[in-house]
Amino acid sequence: MRAYLVAAALLLVLLGGTALYIQQRFAGLAGGDYRPPPATIAAGVAESRQWRETIDAVGTIRAARGILLTAQTSGDITAIHVESGDTVDAGQALIAIDEEFEVATRQRLTARLVLADQLYQRDVRLIKENSIPQSQLDQSRANLQSAKAELAEIDATLKNKRISAPFAGRLGIFQQRVGDYVEAGTPLVTLQDVSQLEVDFSVPDRYAPLMQPGLTIRLRTAAYPDRVFAATLQAVESQVDESTRNLQIRASVDQGEGLLPGMFARLVIDVNRETERVFVPETAVSYSLQGNLVYVIEEDEEGLFVSPRVVKTFAANNGEVAIAEGVSAGERVVTAGQNKLYRNARVQIAKDAGI
Repeated sequence: MRAYLVAAALLLVLLGGTALYIQQRFAGLAGGDYRPPPATIAAGVAESRQWRETIDAVGTIRAARGILLTAQTSGDITAIHVESGDTVDAGQALIAIDEEFEVATRQRLTARLVLADQLYQRDVRLIKENSIPQSQLDQSRANLQSAKAELAEIDATLKNKRISAPFAGRLGIFQQRVGDYVEAGTPLVTLQDVSQLEVDFSVPDRYAPLMQPGLTIRLRTAAYPDRVFAATLQAVESQVDESTRNLQIRASVDQGEGLLPGMFARLVIDVNRETERVFVPETAVSYSLQGNLVYVIEEDEEGLFVSPRVVKTFAANNGEVAIAEGVSAGERVVTAGQNKLYRNARVQIAKDAGI
């Protein structure tokens, strides 16, 4: 019996020692720091300075004078006096439409006008002699006026048969050929005066107070990516488009050599206003559909940590982004390593970060 008591006592001592050991080990583990090590990031400093405000827009280049010439009357095309792509002068003959019937009609109406004039002059003499009634003179006068009107009408028809350039410019590609039959309204060829170009674009209605004639505009096109064209704001639409809430603008291109009507253009409008803005490196902004984020570096007694902030940005320029709100001048921001960060994440700045 005594041996059993001794064995039980030894077992209790062994179990108690084991329990005490395990408790001490867990107590040591519970007091350890298992947080991930600080993420290494690059950083920059937000700076405040004057910013010349600009507005980005896209537009379409148009000729100040550009039209699509169409047939004004029906008939067969009998002659095309120029070639596609030619440069023509104002008034130069371009296309002739069959006018044989109209020429014959004009000859007939000319003869009728001569007869009507002779009859009228005779009746004028006879009325003075009281040889005819006044009604006959009135009829002669009406016949003369009618003959003149019919001749003017056929002359207008003949003019429409002879299509000429309303202004100097460059022709496009003819859409009809000699011998083709055309109806009134059939497209024939475009004519563009490329010496005077304009660009039409629109801006949101909130910019309406800033849009004033005379503003300077920089213009780029895909055809000439290395060239910057100058333009001047010319006119502002008198009303805002209700469907888009955009305001239509037109600018004149100062030197548009090489540009063609219909080209797509990217514009930067200088609104002639400077404001104080906070700038951060362009790489400091993380763009997303939910909002643009900047990780701002803060510090407490334990070290550095980051706080994500939603910011409102303006256009990027020269590797920097202007911040409208969300970051103050002098604050440090993360410029590289954002993919490793989350709210209140601990960080350390790389030695070569430069701040």
